[in-house]
Amino acid sequence: MKNEIEIRQNSLKAWVLAARPKTLTGAVIPVILGASLAYHDGVMNWPLVVCCALFAGFMQIAANMINDLYDFLKGTDREDRLGPERACAQGWITPKAMRYGIAAVLCLASLAGLVAFWLCREMLPYQGWELIITGLACILFAFLYTYGLSYLGLGDVLVLVFFGLVPVCGTYYIQAHVINMPVILLGLISGISIDALLVINNYRDREQDRISGKKTLVVILGERFGVYHYFVISIVSCWLAILLCCIIGGKLLYFQLASVIYLSLHIYAWIKMKQIRSGKALNHILGLTSRNMFIFAILLAAAIFFSR
Repeated sequence: MKNEIEIRQNSLKAWVLAARPKTLTGAVIPVILGASLAYHDGVMNWPLVVCCALFAGFMQIAANMINDLYDFLKGTDREDRLGPERACAQGWITPKAMRYGIAAVLCLASLAGLVAFWLCREMLPYQGWELIITGLACILFAFLYTYGLSYLGLGDVLVLVFFGLVPVCGTYYIQAHVINMPVILLGLISGISIDALLVINNYRDREQDRISGKKTLVVILGERFGVYHYFVISIVSCWLAILLCCIIGGKLLYFQLASVIYLSLHIYAWIKMKQIRSGKALNHILGLTSRNMFIFAILLAAAIFFSR
C-alpha cells in the first residue's frame, strides 16, 4: 500500500521506475567501447555514436518492460526475488499501458536506428540494409529472450551476442565500415563482463528458477558453478584486454592498470557473494557488479583512447 500511495498509477515516476535506469549501464558500455576503438582508428563520427547510444538505451528499456509484463502475466513476480522495480506487480503501471509503453519505446529505438541508417547508408557495403536487419534481430530477440530462450539456458550466449558482439561491432562498423579482429575482441570483452550481471541475477534466483522450470546455467550446473563462473568472468575479460592491447599496439601500462583495478573490484564482489550466498542481500552484489563493469569499460576506453 505504501508504494501505491507514493507512486500514482501510470505516472511519470512509475514509467521511470519501469525503465530501470540502473540497468542502462549495460546498454551504454558497448557503445562506449565501440566508439573508443573508432576514435583510435581515426573514424569517430559523433552523430552516429549518439544514434547507437539511443538505440541501445531504448532497446534496454523495452527489454526491461517486456520482462516486467511477462513475469506479471505469468505470475512469477516475487518481491524477495525481483526487488521493488517491477511496475506491473506493484500496480504502478497497468498491463494495457505497459503494452503501449513497450510499443512506444520500440518506436523510439527504431527512429534512432533509422537516423543512423540515413546518415551512413551510402557509405556502407550493403547500402545500410545490414543495419535494418541487425535492428530487427535486436527487437525480435528482446521478445524471444523473455518468452522462451532464457528458460533454455541460452541467456549467457544471448548476452555475449547482444550486449557484446552486436552493439560493439555495430557501433564501430557504421563508422569504420569494416569489422576487424580488435573490434571482435572488444565485443567479447563487453559481452563477457556484462554477463556477470546475468550470472549474479541467476545465482540469486536459482531456487525459484528451479521451481518455475527456468533452466539457467546455475540451475543446470549448480550453485558451485555459478560462484566460479562469476569469478572466471573477470579473468577472461582482463586476459582479452591485454590481448587487445598487443593487437592494436596500445600502451600496455594503461591496459594493465584498467585490468588490475577491475580485477580487484570484481574479486571483492565475488568474496562478498560467497559470504551472502542467497537471498535479497545479493541485490547489493548486483549493484557492485554493475558499478565494476562500468568502471572497467571507462578505464578500458581511456586506455584505447590514449593509445592512439
